[in-house]
Amino acid sequence: MSDDCGHRHSHTEAMLGVEDALERILSYFEPLEAVDVPVAEAGGMVLAEDAVSDMDIPPLDNSAMDGYAVRSESVAGASAGAPATLRVIDRVAAGQLPTTAVGPGTAVRIMTGAPVPPGADAVVPFEDTDEVERVREGRSLDEVCVAAAAGPGTNVRGAGRDIRRGQTVLRRGTPIGPAQVGVLASLGRPTARVHRRPVVAILSTGDEIVEPGSPLPDGSIYDSNGAAVAAAVAEAGGVPRPMGTAPDDMAAVSAKIDEGLDADMLVTSAGVSKGDFDVIKDVLARRGEMQFWSVRMRPAKPLAFGLLAAGDGSGRTVPHLGLPGNPVSALVAFDHFGRPAIAKMLGRPPAPRPTIRAVLGDPIRNTDGRRVYARVVVSRRGGTYHASLTGDQSSNLLTSMSSANGLAICPEDARERLAGEEVDVVMLRWPPDVF
Repeated sequence: MSDDCGHRHSHTEAMLGVEDALERILSYFEPLEAVDVPVAEAGGMVLAEDAVSDMDIPPLDNSAMDGYAVRSESVAGASAGAPATLRVIDRVAAGQLPTTAVGPGTAVRIMTGAPVPPGADAVVPFEDTDEVERVREGRSLDEVCVAAAAGPGTNVRGAGRDIRRGQTVLRRGTPIGPAQVGVLASLGRPTARVHRRPVVAILSTGDEIVEPGSPLPDGSIYDSNGAAVAAAVAEAGGVPRPMGTAPDDMAAVSAKIDEGLDADMLVTSAGVSKGDFDVIKDVLARRGEMQFWSVRMRPAKPLAFGLLAAGDGSGRTVPHLGLPGNPVSALVAFDHFGRPAIAKMLGRPPAPRPTIRAVLGDPIRNTDGRRVYARVVVSRRGGTYHASLTGDQSSNLLTSMSSANGLAICPEDARERLAGEEVDVVMLRWPPDVF
C-alpha cells in the first residue's frame, strides 16, 4: 500500500475524518471487468459499453390509436353535423403489414401499433366515427362516417421517433433500471455488457459468537453481523459470500481468510479496536498491508483497511475492510465505506445517500469531537421533516437500527444539537409517509 495508508504490518492507529477514510479506501477500487448478462437480469448493474442502435424505433410509421387510417384531406372540415363518409378498403392489426394503399375517400381499419398503410397520413380514433352505431344496428362496415377532422400526423407515431439508426441510446457508465432494460430489449439485444457484480466474502470473528441455528452456550451470543452485512452487500448490488464465524485464534482466522481470497473484497467484523485481542490484527497484518484507523465518527470509530495477498503466487491482492464488532457500528461503517466501494466496482459513482433537513425531536450530544450519526425515525408533518431518536443510542442495540429510517448528524465541531433545531439527516430508506 502507499504511504497514505501505512506500511506493511503496520498497527499505527490514525484518527481520520470520515471523508478522508472514504477517499483512501476508494482509491484502491476500480470498476470490475465487463461481462455479458441476459438483459432481464441486468437491473442494478452498469453498462460497460455504449449501446448504439442499428435500427429505427419504431421501424415504421404506426398507429397510436385504434381507429381508421385516412388521408387528412379526406376528413378536412368533418364534424358531427357534417361527417365525411369513407369507404373501408382493408383492415390491419399490430404485427401485420398493410396490403392496400389509402386513396382519397377511403380508409383502412387499424389497431394500435399497426403500421400505417401507404397514402394515409392520419388516424381517426373509433370514438370519432359511427362504427359502434353501425355494429349495434347491423349495418355494413364497408364504409364509415368520420365526425371530426384530423390533420396530418394525427395519432401517427413516426418511424424513428424514439430512436434513430446509429444513435447512441445509452452511454457507458449508465446505471441500468427497468426503463434501461426495456430500451436494451427494444434494440433486440438478448444480453447487456456490464461490469460484473463484486463477490464479497464476509467473516465474523470472536470467541463469543455462535452461528444462528447452533446451541447457544452460556456467555455466547448469536452472530448477527454476518447476516446483516450480507444483506447490506446484496442491497448495494454485490454478491455476498458468507463464510460463517472464526474464534480469536490465529490458525482459524487464517484458514477462513484463505477461503475468501478469491473474492473481490473481504469484509470482517470485530478485532479492529484498541481493546480487541491482538491475534486478529496480527493475522491481518501478516497476510498483507493493513492499516488500523480511528475514524472521527460515532458509532463505528474503529476501522481497518488494507490489501491481503491472495497467496496463489499470482501477486493478486484482495481489498479487506475490517468493521467494528458492535452490530450497529458494523452496519454504519459498512454503509459509509463498504457500500461506496461496491458501487465503484460496479462502475457506478459512489454517490452518498440522499440527505434532507429535518427538525429534531430529541437532543443529540457530542462528548468527544466525533461526527455523531444518531438513529432516527423521520416523518413528515405539515410539509416539514421531523426526526425523532429511536431510543438508546448504544452501538450494541441492533433494534435501534432496525427501527430507524435515517441517521441525524451532529457535526464534529458541535457539542450538541438541541430539540427543535434543524439538522442534516442521511436517509437510509424512504417510507411512504415521508413523501
